[in-house]
Amino acid sequence: MSFLDRRVESRPTSGEAPFGLNEVFFSRTDSRGVIEAGNYVFRRVGAYSWDELIGAPHKVIRHPDMPKGVFSLFWDTIQRGEFMGAYVKNKAKDGLYYWVFAVVAPCQDGYLSARIKPSSALFTEVRGLYAKMLKRETDAGVTPEDSAQYLLDWLNGQGYENYHQFAAHALSQELISRDQGLNQPPHTRIQDLTGMLRMAETLVEETEGLITDFDAMHTIPHNLRVLASRIEPSGGPVTVLSQNYGSMSREMSDWFGAHVMGENSNFAKIKSSVNSSLFVEGMARILIECDNQLQQERREIGEADMESERKILSDLVQDQVKRSKDGMQEVDEEAARITSACQIMHRHFLGLSSTRVLLKIESARLTDSGETLADIIDQLGGFQERISRRLDRIGKLSEEIRLLEQ
Repeated sequence: MSFLDRRVESRPTSGEAPFGLNEVFFSRTDSRGVIEAGNYVFRRVGAYSWDELIGAPHKVIRHPDMPKGVFSLFWDTIQRGEFMGAYVKNKAKDGLYYWVFAVVAPCQDGYLSARIKPSSALFTEVRGLYAKMLKRETDAGVTPEDSAQYLLDWLNGQGYENYHQFAAHALSQELISRDQGLNQPPHTRIQDLTGMLRMAETLVEETEGLITDFDAMHTIPHNLRVLASRIEPSGGPVTVLSQNYGSMSREMSDWFGAHVMGENSNFAKIKSSVNSSLFVEGMARILIECDNQLQQERREIGEADMESERKILSDLVQDQVKRSKDGMQEVDEEAARITSACQIMHRHFLGLSSTRVLLKIESARLTDSGETLADIIDQLGGFQERISRRLDRIGKLSEEIRLLEQ
């Protein structure tokens, strides 16, 4: 259907406003949320004239079914200068409704919001959540702030660490679902970043398991020292070896924890950077489509200058592309550090293995307690084998992430 055909299309008298899966639209506001510009699809779907839109607060299209908690979180986020993505139900002038997935970015002295039609399975879940939030606000008088916290708690229960992680996942799912619905080939970069994010999450899981294994292994040197005290004086060498083993394993665990764990660790940075790049890449794709559609429309957009709006969109696209590129550079650097860390840990393990061999020799010499000592040595071997396998997997994942980034 051409843009001219859409211009004269009929509208239903109730239900959902016509908004195609292939369409995108945008609007731009000042810092207070007053509409300054938009494209034709924005005006057409809402059934307003430009005179009614330009200079009006953006909430003119807000639907009463939307929970206030969503907008509380929305404004808190964008007023901090951060990007935002959210499912939103809007109301047209003639009473029809339309759902969008909106991405919002700071723009000049205000904000630009670009929207696509949601169609993923996640969209169905979110509509159910919004209904619960609205009921709590209406029936129990829950404040917008508490309602926003209810949303965050729900997301946490679904496995999302924060709202930004959810927004990136939701945007990627909507773009993937949209491509499928339009019979378009999948967007390669979105797919790569989605896969990279899964790898980053697996990295975190493997590292948490590694730390758990280290913590469990720390009990072994203690058990060795207890055994050595029972068989003194012949257990003297065992005491020395257990101290060496305990010291080396503790040093390795502490080094790994300091360099690749924690809030500002390599692993946390990789996951955060990939998540941000996934959202930015999706946003850039939508903005590019907005620009392309604006070129095709060749229509007046109120008092706004079309070329100026295209320039604003183009600048935003370039900014998003640069952000994504910078994020991927950081991912590559952090993944390289993790690979190096795993190599260092493997070298340390050679020292632990040598100590375990000496313990085996001592076990053969101590016939009265050799069996007990052998059991402990076998436990050490099991821990070392598990840790070594985890280091291999972590190193491999890091390299695969670097390959996807290239």
